[in-house]
Amino acid sequence: MDNQTSHLVVSPVPHIRSALTTQRIMLNVIIALLPALIASTVIFGLRSLLVVAVTTASCVLFEYLWCRIRKTASTIGDLSAVVTGLLLAFNLPPTVPLYLPVIGAIAAIIVTKELFGGIGCNFANPAIVGRITLAVSFPARMTSYLYPKLLMDCDALTSATPLAVSDQRLSLLDLFLGTHGGVIGETCALALLLGLIWLLATRTIEITIPLTYVGTVAVFSAICGENVLYQILSGGLLLGAVFMATDYTTSPFFRRGKIVFGVGLGVITCLIRFWGNMNEGVSYSILIMNLLVPYINRVFRRTPMGGGTRK
Repeated sequence: MDNQTSHLVVSPVPHIRSALTTQRIMLNVIIALLPALIASTVIFGLRSLLVVAVTTASCVLFEYLWCRIRKTASTIGDLSAVVTGLLLAFNLPPTVPLYLPVIGAIAAIIVTKELFGGIGCNFANPAIVGRITLAVSFPARMTSYLYPKLLMDCDALTSATPLAVSDQRLSLLDLFLGTHGGVIGETCALALLLGLIWLLATRTIEITIPLTYVGTVAVFSAICGENVLYQILSGGLLLGAVFMATDYTTSPFFRRGKIVFGVGLGVITCLIRFWGNMNEGVSYSILIMNLLVPYINRVFRRTPMGGGTRK
């Protein structure tokens, strides 16, 4: 028998560990966002690339400065600030003044993320809060969309998103390729689906929330007599379902909770789209359901092996 003393180590969860780090997860998300970034540059021009650069740099800078002020180790190396900056930029029109991304970065990084303890402690998706803050504070600037006449045409005009066009004059091909008005990252459905394939292939996200969210919108739209494909391909549904509703911190832990989360997202989105005074409801639906996540987790949490029945 070995004379060495054996030690029983008791530690809190998680007991199952993975080689997948926060940095690697964020890098996978960044790679998944690249097709949409390329598509927006082709469709809207270099102006969209400038907005993305300013927004991302602002998010990284504010996170770095916050760590310096608090005299803690810098967390910009985990790339979470880069992801927040990209997602916030993707929720902005390419025509916004460059001071707006800076304000949005403050709302996303400082107010939503760092004041609540940093990554993993935020109560809502930081990019969503940043977009809503700007939409409420600067509604005219946030609804001035660049609308390309043709993919390679230099002429453009400001116009409403497809959801605001009641007669639905755009073809499904236009919606799929993104040659229409909207914010930087939401128009090209093809690019967003390529990002979804990458996230699923690398097991960065599960399909439960995106599938449930989009499926609920499809069913609700069919019941209400709306064009299902038009509702799916228009607005920020795919961007929100793939990249923001699946945020680890602000989405439920368990599969049944994810299903409830996705259904709630779809119902709220359709209620705002069909009967609200706004054309788009993705951002507000995600924010509302983010606030309900702690209660969803409490309802669907699992009983540990050998544990008693919950009252």
